[in-house]
Amino acid sequence: MLRPGASYDALCAGFAWDLPGDLNLAHQVCDGWAATDPERLAILDYSTHRRRPVSYGALYALSRRVEAGLIARGVLKGDRVGVLLAQSPLCAAAHIAAWRIGAISVPLFTLFREEALRSRITDSGVMVVVSDEEHAPLLRPFDCAVLRGEDLPAAALASQAGAVTGPEDPAVLIYTSGTTGAPKGALHGHRILTGHLPGVEMSHDFLGQPGDMLWTPADWAWIGGLFDVLMPGLALGVPVVAARMRRFDVEECLGLIEDAGVRNVFFPPTALRMLKAEDAALPGLRSVASGGEPLGAEMLAWGRRALGVTINEFYGQTECNMVASSCAALFSPKPGCLGRAVPGFDVAVIDAAGQGTAEEGDIAVRRGCASMMLGYWRNETATAAKFRGDWLLTGDRGVTEDGYVRFVGREDDVITSAGYRIGPAEIEDCLLTHPAVATVGVVGKPDALRTEIVKAYVVLKPEARVTSEALQDWVKDRLASHSYPREISFVDALPMTVTGKVIRKALKARAAAEGGA
Repeated sequence: MLRPGASYDALCAGFAWDLPGDLNLAHQVCDGWAATDPERLAILDYSTHRRRPVSYGALYALSRRVEAGLIARGVLKGDRVGVLLAQSPLCAAAHIAAWRIGAISVPLFTLFREEALRSRITDSGVMVVVSDEEHAPLLRPFDCAVLRGEDLPAAALASQAGAVTGPEDPAVLIYTSGTTGAPKGALHGHRILTGHLPGVEMSHDFLGQPGDMLWTPADWAWIGGLFDVLMPGLALGVPVVAARMRRFDVEECLGLIEDAGVRNVFFPPTALRMLKAEDAALPGLRSVASGGEPLGAEMLAWGRRALGVTINEFYGQTECNMVASSCAALFSPKPGCLGRAVPGFDVAVIDAAGQGTAEEGDIAVRRGCASMMLGYWRNETATAAKFRGDWLLTGDRGVTEDGYVRFVGREDDVITSAGYRIGPAEIEDCLLTHPAVATVGVVGKPDALRTEIVKAYVVLKPEARVTSEALQDWVKDRLASHSYPREISFVDALPMTVTGKVIRKALKARAAAEGGA
């Protein structure tokens, strides 16, 4: 853990990654605590709309039952195990069980629909999906076994030893939205959590203080919920609140924080904007972290007034997360900046030759940090393209200012909407399956609440007729309810390159010129 009281420079100078030869995530987040302090509170569960404390001992027992169910279905080391569950103890236990076996867990978002699930399940080769009665019906179209929480074995296997794994052994496969082709799976080793801990500790002003209680409205299917909140909290012995919110609701949020005694929150920027719009106050918080896009001076000032804390912004992505962060306990934030490099990370702005530059350039992270992916799942070409020499390219542009990195813009076309990163290619592919659609271009349109909304420009086939609402429902039913195009414009033609690719830059400029939604 980072030492409170030390300066930022001292923390960086004295930091070294501690990666033992034997490393397993299940031991880090559960088994170690269950052996030494089994009654310690691990999860405060509101997922069934009633408050239920879950100890490390109880979480361990649940995970061993899931483990027995997976083994009974033939899961071995290296096999992929899907997890299609909302925030709940079972969701945590499913990942822990897979890791203990040495399998690779694949988080799946419960708002995904058939095509979004198909691309991830098929590409990863998921063997078994852990789900529940509510979400298991989503898996009917797929050739994979389903282990429902309602059907777990009554007890763990009598003498099942955990798999021996190391830092580089694969542990979790998290799919990230891109701008071209299907979503890519970022494969991480058992070192991923070790790599997240310094940044999580920084963004919560040294998480792990007496009385800390951690929660996020972000779903645990995303890296922000899974490895910025759930698993770090469990590893540090900080209780984590599990609460299902189908959509963010200010009143429900305030009630939960008060009832659970939450002191530390990761709020996506959209949630903060909704709280600000309602003029909500949250006394009693010790730390608030946010990430996804810069908040700006006005939001930071509101946070101090209404939340009583300085919001710490952090930065990273699925491929290499928690690489930079603010930390009010160490230094003052700079509005519009991503914070400073987390100890253990070398974050720089580089030019086309891979050299540091004082001008605007590519924000990049040097190889060697523990949260960096092993590579894209079965995609060596995409993995190679992600790097420039020893530097992983984030796809974002920035400039350096006195040790801070100022965000300039995205090099790619990923849409940031309500805290989600949405790939336009997947939505375009879905719309193109509609019999009325000839071609389509999808971009992000600026939006005051959501940062961006998904905007689609659609060219219909000759004589075809379809409404915007019908196309929106088409995407909702096949991908996910958070990624459907909130605006659709029917056009005669799209701007194209000579090779037939949609020029999204031109569409983005057009969307920006159209004004607010």
